[in-house]
Amino acid sequence: MNLEAYLGRIEYPGTPRADLETLRRLHNLHARAIPFENLSPFLGEPVKLDLASLEDKLVARRRGGWCFEQNLFFTHALRALGFEVKTLAARVRWNVPAGVTTARSHMLMLVTIDAVRYIADVGFGGLTLSAPLKLAAHVEQATPHEPHRLVPAGEAFVLEAKVAGEWQALYVFDLHEQLQADYEVANWYLANFPQSQFVTGILAARADTDVRHVLRNTRYAVHHGNGHTERRHLASVAELRSVLEGPLRIPLPGYPDLDARLQKVIDGNPPA
Repeated sequence: MNLEAYLGRIEYPGTPRADLETLRRLHNLHARAIPFENLSPFLGEPVKLDLASLEDKLVARRRGGWCFEQNLFFTHALRALGFEVKTLAARVRWNVPAGVTTARSHMLMLVTIDAVRYIADVGFGGLTLSAPLKLAAHVEQATPHEPHRLVPAGEAFVLEAKVAGEWQALYVFDLHEQLQADYEVANWYLANFPQSQFVTGILAARADTDVRHVLRNTRYAVHHGNGHTERRHLASVAELRSVLEGPLRIPLPGYPDLDARLQKVIDGNPPA
């Protein structure tokens, strides 16, 4: 991969090394620079996971992507720098009713530095980690945004975030290694299943300094580190475009009927 171009994309200062300080800085800068977004499956475009396609989309065209794109590309970058990385999969629990079992539809990474293991994940939408977490049970760990902790669940771990003062489960994962072929299956399903939320609507998010920008269809929220949240309903294509291109920093693709598709999202998501 063109490591220099990637480091320029996230505005990495200095010389990176395969150490914890570099991992923390890469993790934070990636989350700030490269947004989570699902415009490709929403517009019916293929979501390709090979390195050349990821590099073209996330670096050359300065787009964002979802977990498989973000975390696979981050894995390539970490390995190019000499990090030891194991790729994992998770079952999402965030916004999932109790008792419902989800598929392993999320990717994350296990990074080992000096025999200490850390969880890394730059692709979990509105609650994307902005720092790696030490693989340690029941320890509240600070990040530039919400505190997180890992809770054992048999042979697995539940990743939780403290949201509005309460611990909320984000996903559950184990330490069994997953390969790109495993991600290709889930990636294709989420991008092509007609009822997939990534096909029927828009989800986008970007973490910045002490703030998170989150868009779900026409609902735009700005979550501040002090607990205050600004919420806004987007009622026009112009407003939707402004948020996507502005605070979310997504260069909109030149799709022929993009505005018509955005209008359908607005029509289908009136104010509550």
